Amino acid sequence: MSSQSMEKNTLDHIPAPPIREPTTVDVEYGWQGSNRVELLENGEAYFPRVFDALRQAQSEILLETFILFEDKVGNELQQILIDAAKRGVRTTVSLDGFGCGELSTGFLTAMTAAGVHLQMFDPAPKRLGIRTNWFRRLHRKIVVVDGSIAFIGGINFSADHLADFGPEAKQDYSVEVQGPAVADIHHFALLQCGRPVRAKYWWQRRRIRRSELAVSDHDGQVRLVYRDNGEHPTDIEEVYRQVLRQAQRRVVIANAYFFPGFRLLREIRNAARRGVDVRLILQGQPDMLVAKLAARMTYDYLLKSGVKIYEYCDRPLHGKVALVDEDWSTVGSSNLDPLSLSMNLEANVLIRDRGFNRLLFDRLEDLSDNHCKAMSCDITPRGRVWHMTIGFLVFHFLRHFPAWAGWLPAHKPRLKPFIPPIGSADHGPR
Repeated sequence: MSSQSMEKNTLDHIPAPPIREPTTVDVEYGWQGSNRVELLENGEAYFPRVFDALRQAQSEILLETFILFEDKVGNELQQILIDAAKRGVRTTVSLDGFGCGELSTGFLTAMTAAGVHLQMFDPAPKRLGIRTNWFRRLHRKIVVVDGSIAFIGGINFSADHLADFGPEAKQDYSVEVQGPAVADIHHFALLQCGRPVRAKYWWQRRRIRRSELAVSDHDGQVRLVYRDNGEHPTDIEEVYRQVLRQAQRRVVIANAYFFPGFRLLREIRNAARRGVDVRLILQGQPDMLVAKLAARMTYDYLLKSGVKIYEYCDRPLHGKVALVDEDWSTVGSSNLDPLSLSMNLEANVLIRDRGFNRLLFDRLEDLSDNHCKAMSCDITPRGRVWHMTIGFLVFHFLRHFPAWAGWLPAHKPRLKPFIPPIGSADHGPR
């Protein structure tokens, strides 16, 4: 077997290390004021800012991502993490076992050899050459540096988030956060990677029921919200439903994979019916055709109530952002489909800042006006009632099927430290 072939043998041949369950977090984080939040659009804005922060790290790096590829972006990130670990920065990297399942052993070993604490979320061996761990994925994209600066959004560490990748380059968003809210993101990231943290007090643990659209005393308010398979399975969906009920003037949602349940669809429809300007920006050139077909099942139901729907056709849309009125926005990893709303581990930040809201609105308005095709009822599928019925049944089947089928992902996902196979220490970065 060639050295290249040996290097491509990834997690399937790694000796079984101690296994622990991911931390179930019984915390709901509140609004934190006086933050600086900057929108980062696509890899051209995101990667330089993240890489610069990582290069300047002095004490700690926490990074988790769904996808990391061995391309020009992944290789640069790998070298930055290696350099940080070598200069004494405590560096913890959590990768999803499905999204990062093709990484070579040599690529991973180079990081652990330098001192990077590397762990894989729910890895599984291939069956007949096919990855089997499809569901309940670690879908978050979070970076926290020295507990003082955080990045969160939908952008993975891969070259397909850069325009020079070609027609398949993704349109996406993330944010950089500095200020008091970073402490909450840092606390959450520490819990997820199994590091000991100071427990939240009881008044910080209770459910927060304040109005999401209450007028803020000042801009720069940020709140972390997340979805897990423990105490917080519907938090992100509940936030969307609440702000839609409270919306008065405008709603703009740009989401890559749009196939929400009926309750969320109803809130979108109801907002439009009471006169709110509701716009959806969805995929017109999807990386997966099923995403477009599923979304179109909802079009007639929404369009006839006054919702404006645009399909982005320049390249695949990968964003997960929304804004309501002139103050509230959200950016994160959660799509509005069964996987994100019911199965995957997700994290968004909610932002109450008029300047940020205006900037995001301007970016999305340019997208819808100049790069999208407006949908109308005459392009929706025929047999409309039948398609809506099928869509409703498919959504709820997908939502509950993993719990019904014990051989699918009804198990508790594992967080598994990466241990290089014997004899792989000489494999350098690729």
